[in-house]
Amino acid sequence: MVSSRAATVSAYLDALPPDRREVIAAVRDLVNRSLPAGFEEGIQYGMIGWCVPLSRYPDTYNGQPLGIVALAAQKNHLSLYLMAVYGSERNAEFERAWAASGKRLNMGKSCVRFKKLDDLALDVLAEVLGWMTPEQFIARYEEVRGRAAGGEAKKAAAAKTAAKKTAAKKTAAKKTVAKKATAANKANSAKKTAATKTAAAAKKTAAKKTAANKTAAKKATAANKTAAKKTASKKTAAKKTAAKKTAAKKTAAKKTAAKKATAANKTAAKKATAAKKTAAKKTAAKKTAARKTAAKATASKKAAAKKAAP
Repeated sequence: MVSSRAATVSAYLDALPPDRREVIAAVRDLVNRSLPAGFEEGIQYGMIGWCVPLSRYPDTYNGQPLGIVALAAQKNHLSLYLMAVYGSERNAEFERAWAASGKRLNMGKSCVRFKKLDDLALDVLAEVLGWMTPEQFIARYEEVRGRAAGGEAKKAAAAKTAAKKTAAKKTAAKKTVAKKATAANKANSAKKTAATKTAAAAKKTAAKKTAANKTAAKKATAANKTAAKKTASKKTAAKKTAAKKTAAKKTAAKKTAAKKATAANKTAAKKATAAKKTAAKKTAAKKTAARKTAAKATASKKAAAKKAAP
């Protein structure tokens, strides 16, 4: 808002968006803490303002109270108007103090523009706000107003004298302008020549830098390719070594398995041979026993037959 229709400070603050209200309220508190006693807060020219009340000093040029500070939310920024700085010999002191704070000063004649509280050098503002009491501000106003009134009379007298001098100066000025134009043309011609030489030198320098950059890029590319080849070669060698080791392990495993199989076969053959021998012995033993049994039976029959013969 450029000019608010709010009738009170509270209404002005309530009409602001929350984020802007918070910043404006914080700066307002700083002004109220820092201004010397005797100034009054209110709405002035559609802004929050602090002024010397008319009950204390009614003799103003426009019938409005003398405003020393104003605070407003503009369309694109927030503004703090400092009349104690405007036109003051202490303006340079204010700017030096602000620069020393490390903050960037965005200021017109009396208006400090900001968007957030962190944009402001709050300590510097607190000091500046305490520069003038109401009495000092009134005295300064009367001094400036008096100088302005006396200045109008002096201006009228000076205007007549100046008019006479102006005619003479115009004639002299025309001659001076003609001389300056000639000198300026010469200077411009010299500048153009120097600028052309400078531009040519700059192009050569840029061309050298470009060539150097291209050479460096080529070297870097070649180095990267060489490194990549070495890396690939190492990987290939590592794969071959690993493959050889794997093949060797497989061959050893096969040999071990073959040895184990051969040993197992021999063991099985030995067991089979031993079993056959054992079975043959048992068979032979049975045959021998059968023969003995048959022989005994035959002998018994013969003995019985002898006994039975008459």
